[in-house]
Amino acid sequence: MLLVTGGAGFIGSNLVAALNDAGRTDVVVCDTLGSEGKWRNLAKRQLADVVPPSDLDAWLKGRRLDAVLHMGAISATTVVDGDLVMERNFRSSLRLLDWCTANTTPFIYASSAATYGDGAQGFVDDPSLDALKTLRPMNLYGWSKHLFDMAIAARAERGERLPPQYAGLKFFNVFGPNEYHKGSMMSVLTRRFDEIKAGQPLQLFKSHREGIADGDQRRDFIYVDDVVRVMLWLLATPSVSGLFNVGTGQARSFKDMMLAVYATLGATPRIEYVDMPESIRGSYQYFTQSHVDRLLAAGYNGGFTRLEDAVAFYVRDYLDSADRFR
Repeated sequence: MLLVTGGAGFIGSNLVAALNDAGRTDVVVCDTLGSEGKWRNLAKRQLADVVPPSDLDAWLKGRRLDAVLHMGAISATTVVDGDLVMERNFRSSLRLLDWCTANTTPFIYASSAATYGDGAQGFVDDPSLDALKTLRPMNLYGWSKHLFDMAIAARAERGERLPPQYAGLKFFNVFGPNEYHKGSMMSVLTRRFDEIKAGQPLQLFKSHREGIADGDQRRDFIYVDDVVRVMLWLLATPSVSGLFNVGTGQARSFKDMMLAVYATLGATPRIEYVDMPESIRGSYQYFTQSHVDRLLAAGYNGGFTRLEDAVAFYVRDYLDSADRFR
C-alpha cells in the first residue's frame, strides 16, 4: 500500500487522483475531513482506508508500505499556535521519518518555499546544513518546515540511518483544483474567479516599492499537475534522494496570471489597484523564483506548464464548469 498523509487536502488529493489514474487503488489517506465538505476532494477516488491523524501511530504498527508520501501539515501562514504547529508539522514528521527508517520505506515529504523567508539568501535548494542555517523563515509554518529540513540534513551529515529514499520538496506557489477549502490561503486566481466571471472589477495590490509597477509583484506559480508529476517521478526513481525546489524556475506577476483568466474567458480586463494593508507591507514578498537545477540534474525531465496554459486548463476544466473538483 501507499500512505498519503494530508491526502484530502489540496496537493494530497491531486496526488491521490493521479495514483488512481495510474492504477493504484491500494492508497491509504491519513487526514481530517471535518464538516466543511473537504471530503469532496476525494469523492471520485478509490481508497483502501482513511485514517485520522490521531490513529496513525497505532495504524502503522506491523504494516509494510511501498512508500509514505507526507503532504499533511498545518499550511496556513497565519496560524500562531506554536505548540500545535510544532506537533503537527515537526514532531509528527519526525515520527514518520523514524518509522520509514526502521521499516526501510521510501519517504517523500512536502517542504515549502516559505523556508526561504524574504528571499534575502536567495532561493537555491542547497541541502547542506550550513546553507540551511542561513535561511530565516518569516512565519511559524515556514519555520516548522525548515526545522524538519534541518533535522534530516543533520542526520545525513552525521551518517545516521535514513529511509532508502528520502526527498523533501520545496513547493513554490501551487494552484489548481481542490484548493477550495483553503479559505484565505487559496490562490488569488481561485479566490477572485467568481468576481471576474460576474464582471466585477478585480483588485490587486499597488506596489509600495520603487521600480516595481502595480500588480507586478512576482511569484513562481506552478500548476498542481506539475507538482504531482514530480512526485510520481520520484516514486518511480528510488535512487534519487535529497532536498529539491519544485517550481517552474520562472517568476510571473499576479497581473500576468489574472490577465490569463480574462483571456480564457474572452473578457475585457477590469483591474483596480488598491493600497496594500499597512500590517503586511513590511513583510510582503515582491519576488520568488525557484532554482530547479538540482531537480533537473537528478534526472527529472517532465517539464513545467506555461502559466497561460495552466490557467486556461484550470479555468476551462474546473473553475468554469459545473463540477470544480478533480
